[in-house]
Amino acid sequence: MKRRNFIQQTAATGAFIGLGGLNISLTENPKKHITILHTNDVHSHIEPFGPNDPRNANMGGVARRATLIQQIRNENPNTLLLDAGDIFQGTPYFNFYGGELEFKLMSKLKYDAATIGNHDFDNGLSGLLAQMPHAEFDFITSNYDFSNTILEGHTSPYKIYIRDGVKIGVFGLGVELEGLVTKKLYKETQYLDPVETATEMTRILKQEQKCDIVICLSHLGYEYKTENKISDVVLATKTKDIDLIIGGHTHTFLDKPSILNNLDGKKVMVNQVGCYGINLGRIDFFLDSDKKLNGSGVSINV
Repeated sequence: MKRRNFIQQTAATGAFIGLGGLNISLTENPKKHITILHTNDVHSHIEPFGPNDPRNANMGGVARRATLIQQIRNENPNTLLLDAGDIFQGTPYFNFYGGELEFKLMSKLKYDAATIGNHDFDNGLSGLLAQMPHAEFDFITSNYDFSNTILEGHTSPYKIYIRDGVKIGVFGLGVELEGLVTKKLYKETQYLDPVETATEMTRILKQEQKCDIVICLSHLGYEYKTENKISDVVLATKTKDIDLIIGGHTHTFLDKPSILNNLDGKKVMVNQVGCYGINLGRIDFFLDSDKKLNGSGVSINV
C-alpha cells in the first residue's frame, strides 16, 4: 500500500477485520489499541534505491522509514517496533563498518527488539558481538543456544513489553544454520527444534506470565515446497497461543497477513514484508474490556 493512501485510509476507516473474521467498528471505542511495526531482511540497505533502479526505484531508505514510523507513533504512542533478522550483509556499508551503522540507525529509530538471521553471522560470533554495544534494543532468540559461545548472556529467549497496561510477550526463532552458514562462523551454537521451543515459550508467556499478546519473531522462512521443512506457515499450525508471527528469511512480500488456524483452531496472523527496507509492516491489535483480541495488518511502501 502506498504510504499516502495508507495514512488517508487509516484516518478515514470505520472498520477492520478481526482475527475471528468479525467486523468491529472503531466507533465502539475499544479499551486498548496496540500497534506493531516490523521489518525483516533489510540487509544493510541504508539509502533508498535510485531513480533508475529497474524494480525498486525511489523506494526504501532509513530516513523515509524513520519519518513513517514517527507518523504512526504520533497517531498511536502504544507502538512496538521489531525486526525479524538479516540486518547485515547486502551493501558496502556492511563491508566497511561491519554492522555498526545498521545498529546505530536502528537505535535512532528506537527499535524495541530484533531476532538474529543467518546473515547476521557473516562476520562470525565475534563480529556480531563487537557490534552489539551499538544496539540500544534487545536481541531475542529462543532456539539458538549460545551457552558455550562468546554470545552467552548477550541475547534473551523472550522479552515482555508493556504498552498501555497490555503485556506483550516476544520470543524469537532462527533458521537451522548447518548447511546454510559456515560452521566456523557460528561455532558451538546449538540449534533447537523450533516447534518444541515455541511450545515452551508460549507456555511461559501465556500461562506463567499471563501475556495478553504473544508474538514470534521468526527467521524460519514463510513457506517451502518441502512439507517437512519448518516454516512460519507450519509453525502456526503446529503450535498454540501465538497471536502473530513476524517472519523473515524468504523475502516474501505479503500485502496483508495470512490468517491460519493453530492447534486449537484459533486464528494466527503471519506476516512478512519482503526485503531491503522497501516495506514496513503494520499490525493493529484491539483489546476490549475483557482483553478479547482482534487485529488487522497491512504492508506499507516506504
